[in-house]
Amino acid sequence: MQQPFRTDAQSDRRQPLVDTSAKGCLTSSCTLPGNGLVLPSLCGILQRQEPRPSSSGIKQMSSQIRIILNGKSADSAELREAVYTQRQKSISIDVRVTWEQGDAARFVQEACRQGVKKIISAGGDGTLHEVVNALCTCESASDRPLLGIIPMGTANDFAGSCNLPRLPADALHLAVTSGAVPIDVIQINDRYLLNVATSGFGAEVTVATPPELKRFLGGASYALMGIILSMNLQPHDGEILLPNSKKYKGAVLVGAVGNGRQAGGGIPLTPKAYIDDGLLDLLYIRRFPLTDLGTVIQELSSLPSEGKYVGYIQTPWFEFDHLHPINVNLDGESYSFKKGRAELIPGALQVILPMNCPLLVANRD
Repeated sequence: MQQPFRTDAQSDRRQPLVDTSAKGCLTSSCTLPGNGLVLPSLCGILQRQEPRPSSSGIKQMSSQIRIILNGKSADSAELREAVYTQRQKSISIDVRVTWEQGDAARFVQEACRQGVKKIISAGGDGTLHEVVNALCTCESASDRPLLGIIPMGTANDFAGSCNLPRLPADALHLAVTSGAVPIDVIQINDRYLLNVATSGFGAEVTVATPPELKRFLGGASYALMGIILSMNLQPHDGEILLPNSKKYKGAVLVGAVGNGRQAGGGIPLTPKAYIDDGLLDLLYIRRFPLTDLGTVIQELSSLPSEGKYVGYIQTPWFEFDHLHPINVNLDGESYSFKKGRAELIPGALQVILPMNCPLLVANRD
């Protein structure tokens, strides 16, 4: 694997993008125990070492910007060149590369301890989910680092709905040069959600829905109906309690809770959502006979607050209690819940977004 390099702003000397001088490593590569795999570019990361003291005995200042990069994208030449370009402008950027589950959270905690001002998540929805959950447990909201996003995953649902640049160089430039805006986060029990939570289907919606059905239904409704019809989803029984003490009971086929709007690779599930309006959006579809398919399609287009089969609710919180545990997909990660509370936390994170982000109330049509 090609070793990433960086350019030192004070000289023309080429240096590794990540530190290869970790304790115990006498060369610029290290071997993982048990499998003999040599990883020349990740040695300093895998050693999990704090910054080395300077010759004066004082710990070196940490970078003001830290990129947390999904290991699957560690060979990205585009991102590597983008980092070089910013460093040539005397922008101080450190890079941490994830190897296994939990690394992103650990790197966020390290950055918070070291006073890093800006963290950039470089990866897909799963990487962003882990970074967000770690940030939400770091200090108070006002003391948390700013969050930038470089979309490098498969779906990139949150980044796509925010109109974030797709090219790493453009996304990094935005993250480095722009200010941040406060946005809301949803907390479901002990987990945090930036974008959309779904039950009844997952990220495979776009694959499982037949093309003919997509063309027939169109828009936001095709994926939901496609999954229901093609995967033979089973309803889950339970109840939902809202702030006005109103309860919804019954068998639900599909549910979505949105701070953002889309999931499953671009399917708008909660199309009325804004990330800074102080409300979460809840969509549900009750069990229905196929003879009422037309009614369901019509309600998915109009999104009534309480239709015959479809409901769309905007609320600061709700509580849920299901008869059995159900599988829930939170920003691409799977969890299981039986009962609990979903609550919106206003202004929980400061996130760097383009000025034309359609999920901001200021850009409402």
